[in-house]
Amino acid sequence: MNYINKEIPDFTVNAYQKGELKTFNKSDLLGKWSILFFYPADFSFVCPTELSDLQDSYEDFKAANAEIYSCSVDSQFSHMSWAETTDTIGKIQYPMLSDQKHQLTDFFNILDEQSGQAYRGVFIIDPKGLIKSYTINAMGIGRNAREILRTLQAAQFVEAHGDNVCPANWHPGEETIKPSGDLVGKI
Repeated sequence: MNYINKEIPDFTVNAYQKGELKTFNKSDLLGKWSILFFYPADFSFVCPTELSDLQDSYEDFKAANAEIYSCSVDSQFSHMSWAETTDTIGKIQYPMLSDQKHQLTDFFNILDEQSGQAYRGVFIIDPKGLIKSYTINAMGIGRNAREILRTLQAAQFVEAHGDNVCPANWHPGEETIKPSGDLVGKI
């Protein structure tokens, strides 16, 4: 299924963030760019390296008017316990969503039925709730926060400057491309 420009569903999930239990829903994601970052499980192996990498770039995501929402099918209590007992996870400032009812994993079709865990999915969502980019990795393949940030920035640029597109490895401030017949076969 193609998710580009598809609107995220209504949902309500429990969460853990900075020592507090909270609830988040679709309206919390609207009005800013959002990164839904699915991972298989708390108290695991690749997951803490990814969540820590995201935290290391969190200020850059916030500066880009984006919020990170990590998400697994673990409970908010598991998220809390993981943060309280693991230094790597204890430093995380962004919300950690609990999708125990599979509202989001089912919508994005990223639940591995055999393990009962989510695949490693990243969904970049615009302020209107439309999906602009997504990737899904197998369980053992970790992701790179800087590449997610770069992709977010490219999506934001294209949203603001629809007549220009971002080439491979583009970063803010670098040249973009204005598609035209004059460029065909010359790039």
